[in-house]
Amino acid sequence: MTMHALFPAETPPASAAAWSARMADSMIARHTPESAQWHYEHGLLWMAIAAVGRATGEERYLRAANAYIDAFIEPDGGIRTYRIDEYNLDQINPGRLLFPRLRETGDQRYEQAIRTLREQLRKHPRTQAGGFWHKQIYPYQMWLDGIYMAEPFYAACARHLGEPSAFDDIAHQILLIERQTRDPETGLLAHAWDESRAMAWADKSTGRSPHAWGRAMGWYAMALVDVLDDFPADHVQRPGILAVLGRLADTVTRVQQPESGLWYQVLDQGQRAGNYLEASASAMFVYALAKGARLGYLPHSALDVARRGYEGMLRELITVDEGGLVTLNRVCAVAGLGGNPYRPGTFEYYIGEEIRPNDFKGVGPFILASLELEQAARHG
Repeated sequence: MTMHALFPAETPPASAAAWSARMADSMIARHTPESAQWHYEHGLLWMAIAAVGRATGEERYLRAANAYIDAFIEPDGGIRTYRIDEYNLDQINPGRLLFPRLRETGDQRYEQAIRTLREQLRKHPRTQAGGFWHKQIYPYQMWLDGIYMAEPFYAACARHLGEPSAFDDIAHQILLIERQTRDPETGLLAHAWDESRAMAWADKSTGRSPHAWGRAMGWYAMALVDVLDDFPADHVQRPGILAVLGRLADTVTRVQQPESGLWYQVLDQGQRAGNYLEASASAMFVYALAKGARLGYLPHSALDVARRGYEGMLRELITVDEGGLVTLNRVCAVAGLGGNPYRPGTFEYYIGEEIRPNDFKGVGPFILASLELEQAARHG
C-alpha cells in the first residue's frame, strides 16, 4: 500500500480520542499473537490499548490487552519466558497489566506473578548509593529508562501489598538519578550514570554519559506522572518528586523546537547537522506534560506546550495508508550504552541508530498522549 501525504498543517485535527482509537485499531490489525514478548515495549503498547478501552468503553481493546498478558501467565502464576536471575529492569514494566487483571478476575495467578516481580526488586543489585542497576549486565549503572521500567510497577505493587516503606525506596530511585544526571546549567538529564566511572562513556568526574537523549528523558517524565498515581499524598517525599517534575517540565519546554512543536533526538545538540525531530520522545513529553497539567502537578501552561507538540506530531509524523491504517513515523528504534558491540553514547551514535515506523516505544506513548489531549478537549 502507498502512503498518503503527511497531514497538512491546516487540517483541523480530529479529536484526540479518534486518533487514539485509530492507532490502537491499526496496531491490533498488525499484531500477530506469535510476535508478542514479555518485554517493556510490548507492555507499554498493550497498557496504552487497554487505556483506550477504559476511556471508550469498547471491550475489544481490553480483550486484546488481556489476551497479551494472559499468554504469558502460566497456571501456577509463573511468567513464561521471564527469568528473575537476569535482574533486568526492562522485564518489570509489563507487570503493570497484572493489577487490573487481578481486580477484574480475582485469579490468584496474577497475584503470584505480581509477587514474583516484586521479589526481583527485593533482590535486584544496587549501586552503593542504593539505586537499582539498570541490568545485571550493566553493573553500577542507572539509566533514566530504568525509572520507567521499574518505579510505576513498584509503586502500584507497594500500594497493592501494603508496603509503605517501599515508597521511600521509590522516591530514592527518582531523586538519586536526577541528582546524578542533571546538568545544572541546562537542566537536561544525561541518559545514564555510572557510579563506578568504569565505562568509557562515563565522565570521570561526574559518571554521566555524554548527552541528553530525548527518549531517555521521555521515559523519566512518564515515570514521574505515573508513579504519582499510586504515591501517597501525605508522603514526605511527594513534594520532592513534584519538584523534579516541575524542573523537568521547565527544561522540556525550553528545548521544544518552536516551529514544529517537536523535540530532538539529542536534546542538548539542537539544530546540529544530523539531529532530527524524533517521535517517541515527542509523544512521551506530550503525555507527561498533559497528564501533569490535568492532575494539577504542573501549571496549565504545560498543557499548551503539550498541545503544540501533539499538533506537530499529527502534522509531521502521522500518515494513513489507503486501507486506513495509521503509521507513526520517525521513531528511533533503539539506543543504549556499552554492551557488545560497544555503544559510546556520542552524538554520532544516537543519530546513527535505525529510524523506523510504528515502533511500540513511540506508538504506545502516542496513544496515551492522544487520550490525554482528548480528555483536555472534552473539559475545555
